[in-house]
Amino acid sequence: MYTSIAIIRFLIAYVFITSGLMKLLNEELGNYFISLGLPFPVILMYIVAALEVVCGVLILMNRVIKLATIPLIGIMLGAILVTKIPILHSSIISFAFNARLDIIMLVLLITLYSRATKQPY
Repeated sequence: MYTSIAIIRFLIAYVFITSGLMKLLNEELGNYFISLGLPFPVILMYIVAALEVVCGVLILMNRVIKLATIPLIGIMLGAILVTKIPILHSSIISFAFNARLDIIMLVLLITLYSRATKQPY
């Protein structure tokens, strides 16, 4: 039987591995990054995608969990700040709806980080 932390690990790994792969395989996401007005959007997208896949795999394999969650927490904070906070100008309910999954992933990442044991590898 899997523990709740193992289930959280599997869910986080699934979300970030698939998200990273989609960024690498779907050119429409490049256009989305460009529309955000970020500097060097395509390069940034590839960096985010690589971090999502690599960190997702590390989490799936139960390796260096604390280290692997840090960039993903940063990615989620960035996603909320860049894509969700502007929605607050329209309404709090719209923000809450649009940010719900990002907030859940952020909470799961923080939970995983806080529960991870120090690993030598």
